[in-house]
Amino acid sequence: MLIILALALALVVASLPWWLPARVVALRVRVFNRINGDEGIPVPGDLVGVDRFREVYSHPAANGRSRGAALSDLFWYWLSPGPEMHQEHLEAGERYDAVAKATRGLLAVPRGEAEELTRRCAARTLAGARGLVRLRDLMMPLWAEFSYELVFAEPCPREARDLIVGNANDVVTSLKCTGLRHMERRHRLTRYLLGRLSRVRIPLPAGLSPQEQAFYLQGAFFNTAVVQLSEATAHLLMVLAQHPEVQERARTGDDRYLDQVISETLRLYPLFGIAHRITTGEIPLGGSTAIPAGSVLCFNYPEFHRAGFADPDRFDPGRFDRPARELNHIPFGVAANRPCPAWRLAPIAMRVAAREILHRHSLHSSAAHTRSLPNRGPCLLTPPHASPPRAALVLMRVRDRWEDVWRSLVQLVLGTYMVWDARRQRLCETHFDHPAENRT
Repeated sequence: MLIILALALALVVASLPWWLPARVVALRVRVFNRINGDEGIPVPGDLVGVDRFREVYSHPAANGRSRGAALSDLFWYWLSPGPEMHQEHLEAGERYDAVAKATRGLLAVPRGEAEELTRRCAARTLAGARGLVRLRDLMMPLWAEFSYELVFAEPCPREARDLIVGNANDVVTSLKCTGLRHMERRHRLTRYLLGRLSRVRIPLPAGLSPQEQAFYLQGAFFNTAVVQLSEATAHLLMVLAQHPEVQERARTGDDRYLDQVISETLRLYPLFGIAHRITTGEIPLGGSTAIPAGSVLCFNYPEFHRAGFADPDRFDPGRFDRPARELNHIPFGVAANRPCPAWRLAPIAMRVAAREILHRHSLHSSAAHTRSLPNRGPCLLTPPHASPPRAALVLMRVRDRWEDVWRSLVQLVLGTYMVWDARRQRLCETHFDHPAENRT
């Protein structure tokens, strides 16, 4: 009897990686909704179908960003310090127009210069990379140096790179609920930027205080840009690592094929999960149906990217043989409602970064590849054209499965705490209720 019980227990324990993480994630979603509230109109959904997704997203009244949504408290919490100056969360008006203009100016780099900048940063940060890496961690120093040079037009000192990477890693780790916030780590970057404002290569908005200017740079370039470029490139490299035939064609093929690979990667693994907007006016839907002012619209990127594609979970760069505008594909948002300001620059830089990696290495991975990438993209780097190390890939898969058990439990505990703490602090709500205090 004891032997049977021991065998049964061993089977249960051995099976944990195949069933426990999904159950924990489902529990985390329920806890999230219970604490944070299940607000919002899902788009696409029962009220707004896939066929009207772009229309509603582009409507002039779907332009509120933070005020009036409980969900904003959570995003402000994760993006602190200075979420009130984060370009994506500023309400429409003169202040938003001023920072958006500054961002466009800093991103207005000719293609050739952007490509050369990426190559220089790759050469400095990828030297010595080999063996088992986490792709997001590998990419973060590259994009930290890239963003620094965009802002300051000079090579990034190691001190600055370490501060930027520490800040960006802390933001994305808390967003994934795999770690708590470390605010002093973030404040160190703010203080560094305050001392460098006079060195920014274009004039910053004059209507902002020095602290607001530092918060703007930190949020737009050293939070969002570094995190999103690191995540996007990690997804791209994971796809190449898990599709050897695509990797080889990307290594030897032209830019058009690599662009198709990038587009399909961003379709399957969009950087945005849910983008929320607060309606500032009524949005008519026809007949007597309308979305009232003050509604929170939750635009679901993964759901939209799946719609209209045969076998949508299959990776197939050939889907983009035709123009992307004909497909349900908005990796950088929609032009009429705050698209990502790096929509032109990011694919150019990602393409060069991928080629620099492929020039140096072959990539191999058997780890799970999900949109949120909480495992940070485990990957083996070997010399180009080397045979895949099969035993190492088996070990990677087993390790990743067991890490997922621990990771899902950590996300449940830390995610629950941070959602609760964000609702307790009410950063966004307090900011708009007491604007003079301007608390963060």
